[in-house]
Amino acid sequence: MAASVARDPHALTAPSSPAVAVLSFGVIAVGGLGCIWGRLVADRIGRAPLVTRALVISGACCALVDLAFGRSLWILAPVALVWGFFIIADSAQFSVLVTESVPPHAVGTALTLQISLGFLLTIGTIQVIPPLVRFAGWPWAFVLLAAGPLLGILSIRRLNWTAPLQ
Repeated sequence: MAASVARDPHALTAPSSPAVAVLSFGVIAVGGLGCIWGRLVADRIGRAPLVTRALVISGACCALVDLAFGRSLWILAPVALVWGFFIIADSAQFSVLVTESVPPHAVGTALTLQISLGFLLTIGTIQVIPPLVRFAGWPWAFVLLAAGPLLGILSIRRLNWTAPLQ
């Protein structure tokens, strides 16, 4: 948020303003609502369809940041808030999918592997993004982040589920 405000020649607030900090916190905090929504929707339509929808929306938001970056916060904020909501909406559902997809005797091992790989991916992404931002800028970093949901969509499609993507 701060980097976008710094690049906006018509910004009405400073990058270090409390409004930018609160909005940035909001992008993180709205993920809690995304988790609740994810559980409720997954119970209704199924976990794999919910995960796919959340990945599509979060990936699209990553790509849209490129168009909204450096423009008014009125443009960037909705994209960022929707991204914050959907980026986390599928997280718990991945763990439940693992527990439902492996034999009972392998659940502990499968969950350990899934969670470890998730943390490894997160740590790797956190290490790669700052040099990418220095080299190409925040918009391109978010385009790269969109690759994660795309790979997730391709992976989750391999599950045998019957509900169509609507």
